[in-house]
Amino acid sequence: MKVRKTHKRWNYARIFQKTDIRVGPISEPRTLAHYHNTLAEDLLYLTHRHGVTFGAQKRPVHDPENPYTRHRPAPQPKGGKGLQPAAPPTDAANVVKLEKIVLHTHVKEAQTNRQAILSAMALFRQLSGELEKQGGQDSASGVVVCRARKQSSSFRITRYLPIAVKVELRGEKMYEFINSLAEFVLPRMRDFAGIVMPPPSASMNTPSAMSGVVAFGLPPSAMSLFPQVEVNFDSYPRSHGFHIEFITNARGKDAQNKARALVSGFRIPLVRK
Repeated sequence: MKVRKTHKRWNYARIFQKTDIRVGPISEPRTLAHYHNTLAEDLLYLTHRHGVTFGAQKRPVHDPENPYTRHRPAPQPKGGKGLQPAAPPTDAANVVKLEKIVLHTHVKEAQTNRQAILSAMALFRQLSGELEKQGGQDSASGVVVCRARKQSSSFRITRYLPIAVKVELRGEKMYEFINSLAEFVLPRMRDFAGIVMPPPSASMNTPSAMSGVVAFGLPPSAMSLFPQVEVNFDSYPRSHGFHIEFITNARGKDAQNKARALVSGFRIPLVRK
């Protein structure tokens, strides 16, 4: 007669305890060191305006002595534009710097074939190296699939249809992307003269001019020039063009020129129309 041995039940929750591991900075990227050692001081000298302050526009009000306008709502700003934000003072604490880089692409073929968006997701993940909550960082969103907000019969788009992909770069990977872009991609693009800037006669009071964002696009042929993708580029079914947005901390009047000066300091050319 066999006697069945009773095995002790292991509590795996106690053996394999969850550890909070967060990956920190290992080394300073060369582009970030260039910003701290050289570029920040030059930008402070170039963008400083001694004795000039750009205050925020005040909302117009009615005459307080007029009894007929006492309970009326405040009038709207003239010109059909909103109030301009106040620019921070130009000092060492407010030197223009890069906050993040956003890469995004629109996959037109995903309107009829949803599997066509997988190649863009794989390319962006290989290019950026971003994963969701990687290294214990809860703020890391990784590669995000963008869905249509509204339905459009003329463009054959249904609501919540995945049609685009985007990824945000911050910290070390942001400066590593700039290094790859300035050293390996742009010098090998023969038809790229630089980021096209508006003419000097363009207004600097528009919302886009006061946001401190520099944006431009690259064709699908530029994707294969990145060293992160060039090694195994043949394994992807197709290439995609994408847009690049350099988002800085500059706000208010003259923010666009400050952002362009920062981008040009990273050896990215700019040209006039």
